[in-house]
Amino acid sequence: MASEFSDSQPLYEKFACKNIIQRALDVTILFLLVSLLVYRLFSLKNHGFPWLLAFVCESWFTFYWGLVVNIKWSPVEYKTYPENLEKRFPDLPNVDMFVTTADPVLEPSIITVNTILSLLVVDYPADKLACYVSDDACSPLTYYSLVEASKFAKLWVPFCKKYKVQVRAPFRYFLGDSEPLSADSEFKQDWLKIKAQYELLTHKIEEARKSVPCDLTSELAAFYNVERQNHPTIIKIILEHKEVVSDEVPNLVYISREKRPKQPHHYKAGAMNVLTRVSGVMTNAPFMLNVDCDMFVNNPQVVRHAMCQLVGSKTETETGFVQYPQVFYDGSRDDPYGNQLVVLQQYICRGMGGIQGSIYMGTGCFHRRKVIYGLWREDAENKARNHTSFEGKLLDDALPKKFGKSNELISSVGQALKGNKGFPNNLSNSLEAACQVASCSYESGTSWGTKCGWIYGSTVEDVLTGMMIHKKGWRSTLLTPEPPAFMGCAPSGGPEAMAQQKRWATGQTEILVGKNNPILATLTAKLQFRMCLAYLWVLTWGLHSLPELCYVVLPAYCILTDSHFLPKVEEPAIWIPIAIFVTFNLHTLREYLKTGLSIRAWWNNLRMARITAASAHIFGVFTVILKLLGIADTVFEVTQKDQSSDSDDTGHVTKFTFNGSAVFVPGTTLLLVHLIALLALLLRLQSPVHGAHGVGIGEVFCSLLMVLCFWPFLKGLFERGKYGIPSSTIVKSAALASAFVLFCRT
Repeated sequence: MASEFSDSQPLYEKFACKNIIQRALDVTILFLLVSLLVYRLFSLKNHGFPWLLAFVCESWFTFYWGLVVNIKWSPVEYKTYPENLEKRFPDLPNVDMFVTTADPVLEPSIITVNTILSLLVVDYPADKLACYVSDDACSPLTYYSLVEASKFAKLWVPFCKKYKVQVRAPFRYFLGDSEPLSADSEFKQDWLKIKAQYELLTHKIEEARKSVPCDLTSELAAFYNVERQNHPTIIKIILEHKEVVSDEVPNLVYISREKRPKQPHHYKAGAMNVLTRVSGVMTNAPFMLNVDCDMFVNNPQVVRHAMCQLVGSKTETETGFVQYPQVFYDGSRDDPYGNQLVVLQQYICRGMGGIQGSIYMGTGCFHRRKVIYGLWREDAENKARNHTSFEGKLLDDALPKKFGKSNELISSVGQALKGNKGFPNNLSNSLEAACQVASCSYESGTSWGTKCGWIYGSTVEDVLTGMMIHKKGWRSTLLTPEPPAFMGCAPSGGPEAMAQQKRWATGQTEILVGKNNPILATLTAKLQFRMCLAYLWVLTWGLHSLPELCYVVLPAYCILTDSHFLPKVEEPAIWIPIAIFVTFNLHTLREYLKTGLSIRAWWNNLRMARITAASAHIFGVFTVILKLLGIADTVFEVTQKDQSSDSDDTGHVTKFTFNGSAVFVPGTTLLLVHLIALLALLLRLQSPVHGAHGVGIGEVFCSLLMVLCFWPFLKGLFERGKYGIPSSTIVKSAALASAFVLFCRT
């Protein structure tokens, strides 16, 4: 039946994006960078230390830009046709949906509840869905909120399906106080009723945040006298559908995995593996969706769009996962923290799509269960030819050693690897097996976290897991439907943005220096060479900060020592760096304008790239160095989630915020160094070094540009409260800046 409609009613189409102008600009910049390197190389003997350091830094920048050119060279995009899905596949596959939360304070329960409610009402048969919520805080508040949300869901799901509601996260649907203008009195009455019930739900959760009520003592008994990092497994079946009805609510299961002080729990990757195993013994759907607790469903057709890419004879042996972009609601105007990722996803992720596929971003992603179980693409092709091998071994021999001692899990894994559909199971009958596979000792002696499941060894488990999937020969797809599939909240302050960037840089550097780096994956496995280069660009974000930091310091050093690292104005070679500067900035500005962003957003992202490189990324690299030396271990930092809208605190929403974290010391130091250098130039207090040729206008311009990039830090020197840099940070930065000035004068 599938082939009958394969030509006239396709599930998706793939388009190559036209990018002639972009290619020309990318290559032009690369040519100019190489030209600058050649000029520096031939004139190296006539200049001193600044020239040599500039040559080393620019060599890295040239290599780094070459990686960018490789990624952006052949972008593709996909168009899906979900209306054709049931025509070709009337019996839709089951999908297990995973939501992870780790802290009810940093990730408020009402945010998690809205995400879950939006998942429970997607446009997909309810009997084909199951939602599993992982609570790594073992919080009675989270569990209580889910119980109350399940009651509201029995009203919310029928309402959304009856009136074909598009925005199915209640807090977005009821945004504002205005009543519907529809003349349909029934709809208006239902709307008012549902809104009142949602307000009651939010009130209950807010009151429970202060003190969890005692009327659910029997249900909450499992949470009494438990410690966050020391408790047994708690699994609660909150909703279980017994029969198929049109307004049914999907299964909803709460999971808090066992934790013990001396047992590593591997942060989010460990939670995802527990979700995979528990869902495997309960419902065993062939496809799994994972979302962060703040990423609600914005497009009800999201599951159908993904299935268009995942079902079918060709994609069964080709596509490992389908990724949706991260889109943020109520983001601060003009992206003041540079963390909304619009341009990066538009050009970089689509560019990767033309190679081996988008990276895995950790949320908004549909996975093929058998791929998460470690199946190589060639094994999937063998299965299509009626072979039953798995990593070169018979299934019955390979599974127990790899997946653990649970007979129920082994049986479900075997079914998944053979491509069988999820089984309709009585969830209550699976509780004992679910608790067994959620224990903290279950993974001992197995391949979980190394060869199957979410891979351990990095705080960015998503990038590492996605790379391991690509390493096995699978491809991935980035889908960009309208409206956006998921929407979440971006970090809304300086400390939160820096914490997120530091975690990314730490995790990326861990992968780069570890045994799972992309170079080895290309040499020993199925990762394509161009995809290896793409992963190198992603994984060197942290390392890129080292040459960038040196290059940022160079103008101030040259001013203080009356030397130069750029050609003089009277030299013809000065036009090379000028051409690079102008072309690069016009090119990036063009990209921002094409994506609908403003010039201010372009500038904000440009300066935030300098700020994060000189602060969060540097700290991320040094964190990995301390880990390699055995001095300290890396820690997964949960990012603060904020559900406030643009209307909240609009006067200060774009002002940079600070705290006492050491991550702000390097940026403050750089600002003070450049201010001191410019003051020394103004007062003619430089200390010329031997062989110096005098500072030029280029160095002065670069120093002024750095002051502009760190303008939020300059304002922070004179502000108070959260908008001001703490005095302890200023003192530390002043001491470091003074040491640098003394170094320049010796």
